[in-house]
Amino acid sequence: MISLDKDLQEVKNSLTEFEDITIRVLQYLPNVLSNSKEKNGYTIYSSQIAGTTKYVRPINNQMFLKDTETFSSSFKNLKSIFEKIKGGEDIVSQEKHIIDRTIYTIQQSIGAGLDLLVNPNSARKHVGNRFEELIKVIFTEIGISNKKLVLQIPYETEEGTKTYKCENDLILSPYDDVKSSSNSLNENEIVVSVKTTSKDRMGKMFIDKILLERFVQHPQKVIGIFLNDVQRKETDNISFTLVSGLFMVYSKFLTELEGVYYLDPPPNANKKPYSNYMKRFSELLTSDIRILLTP
Repeated sequence: MISLDKDLQEVKNSLTEFEDITIRVLQYLPNVLSNSKEKNGYTIYSSQIAGTTKYVRPINNQMFLKDTETFSSSFKNLKSIFEKIKGGEDIVSQEKHIIDRTIYTIQQSIGAGLDLLVNPNSARKHVGNRFEELIKVIFTEIGISNKKLVLQIPYETEEGTKTYKCENDLILSPYDDVKSSSNSLNENEIVVSVKTTSKDRMGKMFIDKILLERFVQHPQKVIGIFLNDVQRKETDNISFTLVSGLFMVYSKFLTELEGVYYLDPPPNANKKPYSNYMKRFSELLTSDIRILLTP
């Protein structure tokens, strides 16, 4: 078996691979975490490694499944729920909670492991990559066609035609195969921005939607999927990074997205008017996705 730090940096292509890496991290953490501080429902863990203190990203106490037995049981339920979603069955509130908690635990376990074992610049990149892979695997599990796509947008210069590459994290399709291509987008498909946080990235979703619609010359569905909007502040505090006022201004004066979904929503996301636009990720999987994908 490869070392845990290498495993965390490997591409994950299946739900089972995500289960395995989560269990490895959950077994590892109790052995290395030396201190913890709680703040506003989150815990900031730290570890003394080779004389250096390393901090783990804030963990939501209500969302994170700390031990392997609890996680394994929840993961088993998650797979059953995915089968129900794939079969078009109704999902109850408790099952939605299982979806959000289990997926949150997978991603935050990976993030915690990378925080402790990999240098910060590399860790940030891998945390984002694993999150994209996790979301892609989830949509595949519930039977929704998807693929990553780079749209090639040509423009003229004095040196001739050049191409701007607009990278889309994921395209979701109501068809057996994704119909969008490198030079066109199908208007019945959904362009998805998958990011661990909206910090410094919220505006790009709105601008991309405007750009894409002008290029393809038809309305285009665009949604955002975020892990959370919380970060560590100094050694023992947290801050929320959602710029909610800017989100509303963009929505009113630029364009309106088809939805923004969080695994761990920031406090403002649960208040009006933000709750009209922002929901938990489980709502996308169990309800909104079928509506959005209806031609």
